[in-house]
Amino acid sequence: MTSLQIQNIRVYERRGLLEPERSAGGTRLYSRADIEVLHRIRDLLAEGLNLAGIARVLELEAEIARLRQVT
Repeated sequence: MTSLQIQNIRVYERRGLLEPERSAGGTRLYSRADIEVLHRIRDLLAEGLNLAGIARVLELEAEIARLRQVT
């Protein structure tokens, strides 16, 4: 669904870029929002950002979304 390799997705999880839910057995359950984050990560990587930069962009985008909901 994302054209990303599994080992890369695990790195993104370890770096805190996404946190999928888990089943009782420990299987990762990716939501539509998680898939959208993975697409955004893929796009930002293609633009040349490193994972630290991507983390900051995602934080800022989340903050903007939060502020828009307040107004």
